[in-house]
Amino acid sequence: MAALKFCANISWLFTELPEFTQRLQAAASAGFRAVEAAWLYDCDITKLVDAKTQAGLEVVLLNTPPGDMKAGDLGLGAVPGREQEFRKGLELAVQYAKALDCKRIHLMAGRVPVGADRSAVAMEMEATFVQNLKHAADVLSKEGMLGLIEPINTRITDPLYFLNSPHQAADILQKVSHSSVKLQMDVYHWQIMDGNLTQNIRKYFPLIGHVQIAQVPGRNEPDSAGELNFPYLFSLLEELGYQGYIGCEYKPLGTTIQMQHTRSTSQLTNTPSVR
Repeated sequence: MAALKFCANISWLFTELPEFTQRLQAAASAGFRAVEAAWLYDCDITKLVDAKTQAGLEVVLLNTPPGDMKAGDLGLGAVPGREQEFRKGLELAVQYAKALDCKRIHLMAGRVPVGADRSAVAMEMEATFVQNLKHAADVLSKEGMLGLIEPINTRITDPLYFLNSPHQAADILQKVSHSSVKLQMDVYHWQIMDGNLTQNIRKYFPLIGHVQIAQVPGRNEPDSAGELNFPYLFSLLEELGYQGYIGCEYKPLGTTIQMQHTRSTSQLTNTPSVR
């Protein structure tokens, strides 16, 4: 049984360091072999590549650009009328991913427009998302990359996010019907929206292309106080034969570096087979 592998999400961890290039080195110094990030598009590609190479890290995952966050955007994949912006964002994401040798891109769905009734726009948004995902699948398959869609909970994190449950995501993936787009499972969001993690993980495991973790409800370290039993969940993923990285996308209770002094990677995850 292969040991699980963990990567640091440097948009959430090591934020005491202002530059992503610094966080790459900090992640390597903390013992991580790989990292993921949300958006690196304000950073010079050459500097990122140099920092990644010097740190000896693999970059596992990037997100597509969010759009205009000041105007309320958080992804464009399912937003009607923004198809060309989504495609341009995908091009930029692929450019960064190729430079960093990153093989996974989270294709962000986006939010229900402010003031719109979710049920009234659901069909149009789904059709837009499916169309954009089919386009992305064609682009990414030619690059040897994998696209991912991630349900984000609407109870705590983002009430307007369009894609909010694994069931909805699985239905959309069935309509896209392409092996270059899979499901990104963040157990934090899944627990808040639906619970029933054991059965949902078993049911949707064939669709899962990436995993992320954080404790519920505080979205802190997996070994902090909360309702999720991570040793059990990790054992389940090992049993199912999960081969990819598990992204540490959580809010440290202290600074990341401070917490690293008191936790080794194995202590962080509380399972002996982690590497």
